[in-house]
Amino acid sequence: MEKEFKALGKPIRTPLRELDTFPKPPDVDMVVMESDEVTSLCPITGQPDFETVIIEYKPDKLCIESKSLKLYFWSFREEGHFCEALASKILHDVQKACSPLWCKVTVIQKPRGGIKIKAEAVAGEIPRQC
Repeated sequence: MEKEFKALGKPIRTPLRELDTFPKPPDVDMVVMESDEVTSLCPITGQPDFETVIIEYKPDKLCIESKSLKLYFWSFREEGHFCEALASKILHDVQKACSPLWCKVTVIQKPRGGIKIKAEAVAGEIPRQC
């Protein structure tokens, strides 16, 4: 029996916090997923923050399905998160969803007040070439 996806192939019109996965294809050694369309709110001022999020991981048995990732990113739009906390939250959610052998999440917050922030959260031992 094939796994049923929560988002893929369905008309979803709301954000979702759950990441769908699928079996890792043979020979896939690393996956990089990047979006420059992530938004959240400053937890203090409520002003919007615009982020680029890069997820790099070595899958063990599962990969993250991209439509569910888009809906997952959308779920942060009305939530307050510091850039560093957002990197950590995404890392832990990726680990929970697909248990990668290693994972690095980079969040780059677009400048506001002249300050650009880049935060990285890491789990597992990342090979040197990454």
